[in-house]
Amino acid sequence: MTKDVIALTQRMPNPSAMLAGLLSGGPDKLVDTAGEGALMRLCDAEGRPLVSVEAPLLVQVAGEAERLLGATPPPVPYWWTEARATTGVEHAEHLAGTFAARLATLADGSAWPPEAAQSLAVVQTDDVGVVPAPAAQPTVDVLTDKVAVVIQDRPVVAMTAWLQDAFRTAGDAGLGLQIVSPAGTTLSPAVLHGLSNWPCRWVVRDERDGYYDGQSGAVLRWQDGMFTPVAGPAPTADDPGTPVAASYQEVTDTGERQLAVTFRTAHPADERLVLGGALESIWRELTGKPPAGWGTAEPANLPWSPRQMTDIAYERAPEPTWFVVVGSPGRPGLATVRVSRTKAGVEEHVTLAFGYGSDEELPVDALPGAAEMLATRHSLLSMLVQVRKARRDLAVPPRFEGPGVPLAFVLGAEEVRQMPGDRARKTPLPQPPVPLGPKTRPAMYYPLPGDPLDLSGWQDFERLMRHLKGT
Repeated sequence: MTKDVIALTQRMPNPSAMLAGLLSGGPDKLVDTAGEGALMRLCDAEGRPLVSVEAPLLVQVAGEAERLLGATPPPVPYWWTEARATTGVEHAEHLAGTFAARLATLADGSAWPPEAAQSLAVVQTDDVGVVPAPAAQPTVDVLTDKVAVVIQDRPVVAMTAWLQDAFRTAGDAGLGLQIVSPAGTTLSPAVLHGLSNWPCRWVVRDERDGYYDGQSGAVLRWQDGMFTPVAGPAPTADDPGTPVAASYQEVTDTGERQLAVTFRTAHPADERLVLGGALESIWRELTGKPPAGWGTAEPANLPWSPRQMTDIAYERAPEPTWFVVVGSPGRPGLATVRVSRTKAGVEEHVTLAFGYGSDEELPVDALPGAAEMLATRHSLLSMLVQVRKARRDLAVPPRFEGPGVPLAFVLGAEEVRQMPGDRARKTPLPQPPVPLGPKTRPAMYYPLPGDPLDLSGWQDFERLMRHLKGT
């Protein structure tokens, strides 16, 4: 049975429905329901958490339950209430399932996964109570002096509020976070950045090789308090010879592609500043529509609103703020936005991707216009555009997908102005740069030649970077 159970309901679970769910262990087990809006836990007599329940979340963006769970929710808006059972504790999974089943029944909805919420009957346990625990970390299943381990058996490992807390807590403690999932699970692109620091890993359970790294394919073993790569038969200091899992190498080209765009903007720190304008502009240019929704975690639960994003970032300043932005189900798109205060002002670092099927054209011809709009209206610093063989739905599988290949690089007008001489207006590549915006203060668009799926494009990109840096 799954460890995560989610109730998707038409109505907000009111206090009576939440109480009925929390009574899954029987009426004599309830101790307290204080702490409105806080995380609550069902605990045993020794204080061990059995089930952790987060406050219901109102989802106003279509497609999120389908994208992250493969579930059919009620029409938007609907309520998303998560319950997580503690790994390895008897009765915990049954309690979580009964909790979600009762909420789904009383608030008109369904529970995911269906097989986890079959019964409304009281789960027989001993010495179970409920306590408010705003600072609890229900996501962490194993803790060592090196890593915190999270077991996720959802279809898509998403950057939920719980997982964000786990990353934050592990980082504050100087630990890595390692996520363990079954072979059929995929990763949301929003989680990738959090796994970039060693010893953070995505650990995939595998029938043939035991465990392997979902991003590199390296076969892993649990050693010295964390998952580490297995050494080959004749390891050396320079090459440990780590074997690559066979499952990771099973690649099928379906013809699906992704257009990936990474860019940075910098704005003066002004009270009139509204964030998200650059992202909305390029989204419209490449798809014909604005983003559908956003949030500070997944699922993205709020309709697209640059003003509301700005308000959140303003409240959290000078600390950085992270957002996830999603598109409509018909055109898969996902972006992560990091807003931070720097010497240049307020910077937005955006990583954006759109998915396309084998019969869909990538909007390559629209790229120069999109770049010019960012450069002239949204204080663009730089932008890199790539195309890669990858899934249309944007989910990251535990398989080799290959790197992207650069299609274009853009240098913002201020960066061009600061470059000595006319270096920015020249290029070592066959195709000359294309000026964007006013002639007196242009940005530069550098098209990269060759087959978009030819990895030699990176050689051209490196030549361009060396030229612009004067090395």
